[in-house]
Amino acid sequence: MDKINESGDKMTDLEIASKCHKKDIADIAKKLGLKKEDLICYGHDKAKINKEITNHSGKLILVTAISPTPFGEGKTTVSIGLADAFNQLHEKVVVCLRQPSMGPVFGLKGGATGGGYSQIVPMDEINLHFTGDFHAITAANNLLCAAIDNHIFRGNKLKIKEVTFNRALDVNDRALRKITVGDNRFDSFNITAASEIMALFCLATSLDNLKHRLGNIIIGYNEDDKPVFAKELNIEGALTVILKDAFKPNLVQTLENTPAIVHGGPFANIAHGCNSVIATNLSLSLADYVITEAGFGADLGAEKFLDIKCKNNDLKPNALVLVATTKALKYNGTGNDEIVKLQTGLDNLLVHIQNLKQYKVPLVVCINKYQDDKTEEINIIKDFCAKEKINAITSTAYTDGGKGAIALAQKVMDLCKEESNFTPIYNDNQSIKEKIETIATKIYHAGKVEYTDIALDKIKKIESWDLDRLPICIAKTQYSISDDATKLGYPKDFTVTVKDVRLYNGAGFVTVLLGDIMTMPGLPSKPNYEQIDIIDDKVTGIF
Repeated sequence: MDKINESGDKMTDLEIASKCHKKDIADIAKKLGLKKEDLICYGHDKAKINKEITNHSGKLILVTAISPTPFGEGKTTVSIGLADAFNQLHEKVVVCLRQPSMGPVFGLKGGATGGGYSQIVPMDEINLHFTGDFHAITAANNLLCAAIDNHIFRGNKLKIKEVTFNRALDVNDRALRKITVGDNRFDSFNITAASEIMALFCLATSLDNLKHRLGNIIIGYNEDDKPVFAKELNIEGALTVILKDAFKPNLVQTLENTPAIVHGGPFANIAHGCNSVIATNLSLSLADYVITEAGFGADLGAEKFLDIKCKNNDLKPNALVLVATTKALKYNGTGNDEIVKLQTGLDNLLVHIQNLKQYKVPLVVCINKYQDDKTEEINIIKDFCAKEKINAITSTAYTDGGKGAIALAQKVMDLCKEESNFTPIYNDNQSIKEKIETIATKIYHAGKVEYTDIALDKIKKIESWDLDRLPICIAKTQYSISDDATKLGYPKDFTVTVKDVRLYNGAGFVTVLLGDIMTMPGLPSKPNYEQIDIIDDKVTGIF
């Protein structure tokens, strides 16, 4: 592939994507044994899969990363490149990813369909409306909000005293963090990716299970401080109707025509950060190898993937890939010399290696190589990993596509032949505080956990309702393993403070808030939407 455009400049991700040779989606489906009647096509390059899930026998591979930095670590790029490498090795593979939230595309983060020569396409559509799944989730969320307000307006038979379910929109809009509705009742919007309906959508195992979860959403509390459920409004059927088409997983392809299933998109610093269970199960029934990723660092996305998604859905990961870059490690280091920064920053890699080893799943480190990385720096990382008895393999998938991840793919295939003794780090039947403290000490390496009075009161209420035997989903900063974004590297023996606790009963977990987490992002001073345009019927500016 030529990496220079006609003007002699390096091509953007969107330019690279626009020049690839996409195959008809029916041809991509054939690689997975799917027939035309198994598809609901959206044009020639994307489709919904409409097929029963059979018993799955594929190998499940999770790609995660060290703590995020402004440079980006490249989990999605590595995931796609790894799938393309498996494809080049003539293995039956699918990459199973989340759909990006549209809000950040126009804000600061940009798109999330990989990069360089390791992308899924059509990248502009996947980053925007795609097949309308996010809009369906938004509509279902806001219909429930409308029904709550209508019930109160019509006499409030359920005696709702406090409404706790919020509206949603897939746009970054800080003005919606606090609004007034009705007779001076305060409400707020979450971005759609942070909504409970997104979370439960991605954890539902069937349409019936989706309906059940929707009915179990707690919409507020009554005058006796008892929870009020969405099913008491007789609305779960209507919500399921809105979501029935969105619930079918989406099929697209990589630049190298490897099958890609993209479905769901919860944030990992707020929700569980994984693609849908139904998409993962479908993928495992269609392919021999399924490569997926979980959002942000391993302390967030991987922990939730393993302790929420896998543990409660009979999923057993066969291999873990931990992505690191020299730039990110230096960012976590100290000193003026570049080598010293790298060496001191290796502590962040160490903590994630130590954390992932606890789950007893075969592990490899992937060094996502930049073109200007020095051989000396790469060797320092490899030597460090060798001392920890972990292999470190370099990937150049960003610049070389699948061939740049062949060595990584071969190592992952070897790991999949080893025994995976997957072991979650806590049991759901432990108390809420025991589960919080297990994650805080074993994954964040905190020395102490403190609770606000608000958090303690809510824990007590959840226990009194006998709804506490659920997994824990911790919402915290993604930039540190602690609850303080300024604590880089490998902080130890600090105190974490549980500020609030929220019961997401429909999703089936208890969300625990550490620090100030925004569920509705704002726009930056220089938003990405200033660069986005359509010229000669072609979208420009998305990256």
